[in-house]
Amino acid sequence: MRKFKYILFFAIVGFALSSCVTARKVNYMQKPDKEIPSYADTLSFEDYELRIGDRLYVHVYSLNEEVMKMYNAGGTNASTMRQQMNQGSMGGSYDLYTYLVHEDGNIDFPTIGKVFVQGKTTREVRKELEKRLGTLLQELPGYSTISVEVNVVNRSFSIIGAQSGRYMINKEKMTIFEALAMAGDMKEFNSRKEVKLVRERNGITTIKTFDARTEDLVNSEYYYIEPNDIIYIREMPGYSFGINHVTTVIGVTASTISFGILIYTIVQTGINHWNKHVTNKEINGGSK
Repeated sequence: MRKFKYILFFAIVGFALSSCVTARKVNYMQKPDKEIPSYADTLSFEDYELRIGDRLYVHVYSLNEEVMKMYNAGGTNASTMRQQMNQGSMGGSYDLYTYLVHEDGNIDFPTIGKVFVQGKTTREVRKELEKRLGTLLQELPGYSTISVEVNVVNRSFSIIGAQSGRYMINKEKMTIFEALAMAGDMKEFNSRKEVKLVRERNGITTIKTFDARTEDLVNSEYYYIEPNDIIYIREMPGYSFGINHVTTVIGVTASTISFGILIYTIVQTGINHWNKHVTNKEINGGSK
């Protein structure tokens, strides 16, 4: 009986400890070592290059009120419009105030016509529009220099696996940590060791895998996310059931041992009764 108790105790403790989620498995910004990889310093934020299906918000600035009204369908308050679009609060109204990048890579801009934007940055598109509008409008009475603001709106990234959802990118540069924070961070049993990033560039889709625990991440190619990125977070292998506190380990161990002892006692009592019954039967049979 005592030997069984010891075996059961160490078996339960071993299982409980193996199921623990330690700080080592969940903490960020850890020093690289043999378990946590080191990433080369490859950080280089690149301006986003426009793709088919993107929507652009274009605001034209001019001292000529007629020019402002002609090109700014959403009114003259550019900051309010941009904020609403970045927050995704305009519903289906995007079509009224934005320009779609069509399959041919062009947008259709009033009085200019088609403007090729695919593969260009917003800065390059801004310069192109300022140039073409300046040429077109310079003959107008009271003409003044045209200034144009171009923004990509309705930009988003997706998280699948642990806490699935689609989230809006509301700033020019968004880091992987900001993206995870928007989704409520990873849960205790999510694997930070193997986070997958699905990214599409120039029609080519790549899947990158990185360890979110290492501090070297801030200098790597994985640090900044891009519009339409998909982040896949999976559960830790074998952690569909896990224990994350010492008190829980103790409680589970004590409860399991008590239950095991109870079952052992019931079984042993049954065996003893059976052996006693057999013995009595043999004695009674021999006496005859």
